[in-house]
Amino acid sequence: MWRKAVLVAVLALGMGYLYHTDPELPARMLSYVSQSLPPMEAGGGSEPRPPTLEEAIARAWQTLITAPARRWGRVAVGVNACVDVVVSGVGLLQALALEPGSGRDHEVLHSKEDLKEAFIHYMGKGAAAERFFSDKEVFQRIARAAAEYPGAQLYVGGNAALIGQKLASNPQLVVLLCGPVGPKLHEMLDEQIVVPPESLQETDEYHLILEYKSGEQWGPSRAPQANRFILSHDVSNGEMSALEMFVASLEEFQPDLVVLSGLHMMEGMGRELWEERLKEAVVAISDVRNEVPIHLELASMTDRDYMNRILQEVMPIVNSIGLNEQELLFLTQSGGGPHSDLTSWDGVPDVGRVTDILLWVLEQHGRADAQSEADLTRIHFHTLAYHILATVDGHWGNQAAAVAAGARVASSQACGLQTIDISKVLLKAPLNFHSSFSEPRESLKVEPSRPVTVWRRGNVSFHLTPVLVCKQPLRTVGLGDAISAEGLVFSELTSEV
Repeated sequence: MWRKAVLVAVLALGMGYLYHTDPELPARMLSYVSQSLPPMEAGGGSEPRPPTLEEAIARAWQTLITAPARRWGRVAVGVNACVDVVVSGVGLLQALALEPGSGRDHEVLHSKEDLKEAFIHYMGKGAAAERFFSDKEVFQRIARAAAEYPGAQLYVGGNAALIGQKLASNPQLVVLLCGPVGPKLHEMLDEQIVVPPESLQETDEYHLILEYKSGEQWGPSRAPQANRFILSHDVSNGEMSALEMFVASLEEFQPDLVVLSGLHMMEGMGRELWEERLKEAVVAISDVRNEVPIHLELASMTDRDYMNRILQEVMPIVNSIGLNEQELLFLTQSGGGPHSDLTSWDGVPDVGRVTDILLWVLEQHGRADAQSEADLTRIHFHTLAYHILATVDGHWGNQAAAVAAGARVASSQACGLQTIDISKVLLKAPLNFHSSFSEPRESLKVEPSRPVTVWRRGNVSFHLTPVLVCKQPLRTVGLGDAISAEGLVFSELTSEV
């Protein structure tokens, strides 16, 4: 033991002399000396610990995430915007004097009982959902109870406004936001966001965000992961009343990129309204200048006919879409695509199945076939454990950086941080997977030091990266919007649209 102590003392004296003669002692010398020391006894230190998988992935992202050669300068975003009231779901339902019971899904909520059953249904799955509440007076009473509940918080809400907020955090971007913007929302928006006077209205639209934590229990229901249930009585957003004004404002604003969201809100208005309004929406979207790419952000829906109409009529006229695992599964169920017999995902969605569906969308409703007249060439898929960017070759660049940037922001934002704290995240992604659920398929794996796995099927490229999942997320609302926004910021259009 005394020999080790002498060796350490001699090295310390030598290092002191070197530092005195050269204060700029290279860091590699320190590293070399520390590695040269023999292992110490228990209690006296140990050899350097190899990085964990989480550390290796986070470090690799830092190198991998680089800005595209050609950046967007002006982005127009529309059309759903509101104020989110975020509250404990179980706490609010208890404050409404509701008792726990069995869960049941409802396409439209008509009463507090409907709300309770739908909340329990999705809480038990750990899945996000959004529903329209038909009774205005009952909704207003629930909204008042939510706003008065201890710890309730008000935030910018609506996919368009949330995407606009995230984009506006990039100082090089000028962001236009069109949607129903009331006084409270206008006050909360980033100063960089341009709101046309036509978008301003006298009152705000409120959405209630009922959050639950991983492992939270209410009666027999237990949440397998943290998520949220959203409800609203929002006619302005429900009718997408700002859409035509949004498209008209593009002529003066001259954006490089258009981001559209809010189609899911029309579902709660009833079939007669959405059938007519969707036709008008298709006409309005078609009026956007051909050279400007359009990204469509999807959200939770329940009407298969409505989703199928969006698949058939809207997706072919946009260039990019963003969606999560619930929306992807509902998309293939509605359109009769691969794995449409699945009723729900069992745990982490199988990468092979996800890839099959993404490929089907791009082949049947996108431009995977060079002869197709469709515009869709990019899908940004995100689920809790991993993200995939699927792109038709020759249209998009910098996609490894884009998918990694989306995953990085998911990790940091869920924990309420600006950067990733390794002690607060964990890896849930499969490190070995297949490129398809059926033959022929390729065996693939995630290398933590190179955390974006790339493969091709036909002329479609897939980029997958794991997510470092926040162990105790502070807020789940808007994560999908932040992911899509960040992915778009780092994406580069390499072809004419």
